[in-house]
Amino acid sequence: MAIKSLISLALIGSVLLMMLLLAIDASGIAIYWGQNRNEGPLAGTCATSNCDFVNIAFLPTFSNGQTSMIKHAGHCDPCTNGCTCLSSDIKSCLAKGIKVMLSLGGGA
Repeated sequence: MAIKSLISLALIGSVLLMMLLLAIDASGIAIYWGQNRNEGPLAGTCATSNCDFVNIAFLPTFSNGQTSMIKHAGHCDPCTNGCTCLSSDIKSCLAKGIKVMLSLGGGA
């Protein structure tokens, strides 16, 4: 009786695993943007359509009562509110179906 239960459980587990693997779409290219001044603007990066995901690098300072500070290696200056230009670039990427994320931590 215990062997039948074990076989049934293994069969159910295998079927569930197969269903999960078939449902996962792990395709797509992800890139980091924001740490190389020569890489051009974010909108230009997304216009190439060479990626499905853009990780904006980096937000090294956040939480624990600290003032959040984004770091973009010369693309914009957050101290002078100069990174507001990224808003239209992010919208441009999203309009192309490219997912945009912010990388927390990183280049500290």
